[in-house]
Amino acid sequence: MKCSEAMVDVGKWPIFTLLSPQEIATIRKACVFGTSANEAIYITHNDEVFVFGLNCSNCLGTGDNQSTIVPKKIDVLCGKKIRSLSYGSGPHVILSTEDGEVYAWGHNGYSQLGNGTTNQGVAPIQVCTNLLIKRIIEVACGSHHSMVLSSDGDVYAWGYNNCGQVGSGSTANQPTPRKVSNCLQTKVVVSIACGQTSSMAVVDNGEVYGWGYNGNGQLGLGNNGNQLTPCRVAALQGMCVMQITCGYAHTLALTDEGLLYAWGANTYGQLGTGNKSNQLSPVQIMVEKERIVEIAACHSAHTSAAKTQSGQIYMWGQCRGQSVVLPHSTHFSCTDDVFACFSTPAVMWRLLSLEHEDYLTVAESLKREFDSPETSDLKFRVDGKFIYVHKAVLKIRCEHFRTMFQSYWNEDMKEVIEIDQFSYPVYRAFLEYLYTDSVDLPPEDAIGLLDLATSYCENRLKKLCQHLIKRGITVENAFSLLSAAVRYDAEDLEEFCFKFCVNHLTEVTQTTAFWQMDGSLLKEFIAKASKCGAFKN
Repeated sequence: MKCSEAMVDVGKWPIFTLLSPQEIATIRKACVFGTSANEAIYITHNDEVFVFGLNCSNCLGTGDNQSTIVPKKIDVLCGKKIRSLSYGSGPHVILSTEDGEVYAWGHNGYSQLGNGTTNQGVAPIQVCTNLLIKRIIEVACGSHHSMVLSSDGDVYAWGYNNCGQVGSGSTANQPTPRKVSNCLQTKVVVSIACGQTSSMAVVDNGEVYGWGYNGNGQLGLGNNGNQLTPCRVAALQGMCVMQITCGYAHTLALTDEGLLYAWGANTYGQLGTGNKSNQLSPVQIMVEKERIVEIAACHSAHTSAAKTQSGQIYMWGQCRGQSVVLPHSTHFSCTDDVFACFSTPAVMWRLLSLEHEDYLTVAESLKREFDSPETSDLKFRVDGKFIYVHKAVLKIRCEHFRTMFQSYWNEDMKEVIEIDQFSYPVYRAFLEYLYTDSVDLPPEDAIGLLDLATSYCENRLKKLCQHLIKRGITVENAFSLLSAAVRYDAEDLEEFCFKFCVNHLTEVTQTTAFWQMDGSLLKEFIAKASKCGAFKN
């Protein structure tokens, strides 16, 4: 599983909503895995490694079988500079470091950890047999087998081998890494991929080889017979394949000319051929589309995705339960988003790179420049304090200011505007709202902001204030808030406060605010509450 170069929002994967924005900002690489996408691993900018999630089959590598919603550090991997990572269905996890070392942990019922046993790996252990003299640059996992690629083009495989997916020539499980040879003996492999129980490799001249389970035609050999050793995909003769990727039981290949071929299982339309018929040999798809530059699939899903030269992202196959039989154009910016939003489970198809850019969106830039003396061209003075703003933003965002500024000639425009009818917290919150579309005030200050919103005819702000007040209502402030709702003609809020007061009548009638209420309002409340039977006792 190769690492992405795309800029991806890791928050699109539900499990990462457990982390704070501060924690997410530390992430450099990440991967979501597991049968329900309930486990995650991430590497920070300081090269520390953390895991969290359900921990099925000890796949978090924490040394125990406990689940955790709080990230736990994996000390043995910290500072190792993880290069490639993949996972199986158990799940088990395999990774390689920049130094070429391989570590494995998790489910091991079929020796897929490569340590010669079938004992579950509760913590990462280096895979040593036949690999210590090799520098491993890529790893891939099927359901219960593992495969790695060395820098000199050799492939090693181990684990479950019921269909020949280890490529050893037999169907006996392979307890430790074994070199995949036969017709690959003299070849230099440059890329590897695994389906659930099949294996694929691309060699340096662009030829493709496959072995293992072939019941759906996922090896692309023109038949559905399993292969115990690597077999060349002859139908791609003359093509130079640059990238290969495997779904659960289908395969995608991308050539150096940007052509896309698909074969294997098609129950969900994952081949993108317009039907649901399996294909035993490669079929070119997206023929009328522009050049393809990237393809994506994952052995735990029936989803496919591709990216074109202009950056357009297409998806097809099983998409949130629907069968999409033709490549569908999306609004996504990278293939990873397809798996976050439409794959079942919502895993990652590769180890993601999340190098954070300094780039800010328009909204983020506006938010940052609020109350900034360096860039402002106007300031308000409220309660003796200055608030720095930009006339253009205020004109764009608020009819009140648009009208105000039109009444001034440019040369007469004041650099400082005095505000005396509202408090500093209230007016600052209002101006900040114009930059951010959000408000965060205690209910008492929200009353003042409600007054301002009513005066300035800002209906959306008025609703936000009412929401803040409802959220912050208490026995002590209920009557003050009710009075404010009546005063500012906020009918929905008035009804809410009235019901709250009636439901807590004994407590609120003992507060100072109740007896300080305006006489006519107090009479109106008592009359209305009496009609509801609130005073019958």
